[in-house]
Amino acid sequence: MKLLINICILLCFGCFWKTDVLAGEKVELIKQNWPFEGFFGRFDKSSIQRGFQVYREVCAGCHGIKYIAYRDLADIGFTVDEVKSIASEYEILDGPNDEGEMFDRLAKPSDKFVGPYLNDKEARVANNGAYPPDLSLITKARAGGANYLYNLLNGYKDPPENLEINDGMYYNTIYPGNQIAMPMPIVDEIVEYEDETLASQDQIIRDVTSFLVWTAEPELEVRKILGIRVLIFLIIITLMLLAVKRKVWKDVE
Repeated sequence: MKLLINICILLCFGCFWKTDVLAGEKVELIKQNWPFEGFFGRFDKSSIQRGFQVYREVCAGCHGIKYIAYRDLADIGFTVDEVKSIASEYEILDGPNDEGEMFDRLAKPSDKFVGPYLNDKEARVANNGAYPPDLSLITKARAGGANYLYNLLNGYKDPPENLEINDGMYYNTIYPGNQIAMPMPIVDEIVEYEDETLASQDQIIRDVTSFLVWTAEPELEVRKILGIRVLIFLIIITLMLLAVKRKVWKDVE
């Protein structure tokens, strides 16, 4: 019986070892200091606004943010008029009207962001069979979150001489398998920031990463503030209960 147990243990460890070998070496992400991290972390709204500019000018041609409404931009510092102006740049298929027909109209602040493609098939055809994912929740969908996205966008390098890159693929040190269908999207000065911030590659990547963290967790600041208030409330209640306990039991031996 003991021999059987030992064999089972060896088989289990052997399976895990084989899985690790097949998966390849785990890439260590270079961790960054983000202003939104930590218990008291807050969004840098200037960075998020710049990141939104990067998304519109660089990313929106292939990737959508379907879970975000135009009016949500007010939470990162855009005025009501600016939100209306941004929304009006897009058209939405609506209807049916009184005649039973569908029609195009300008987007309203309450509408979700319009994606670049009508459907998944059109998206794949336009990208050589690869489907460009929606970016609304991308930092929640990947282990490492903001650090993964930051490292991925910085991970485009020249491939090793002994590595054959498939047609339509690009070498990336972070992406699983090191071959990714998305070409390097960000280089120095690919955008000209409206606030005149120096548009270095690193700055652009930081800003668009911050924006996509916000799209995944727009309620992050509210949640943290609520958590602080709850902790303060619990501390006060605890102190009050301790005071009552001492008052009630002070004469009891």
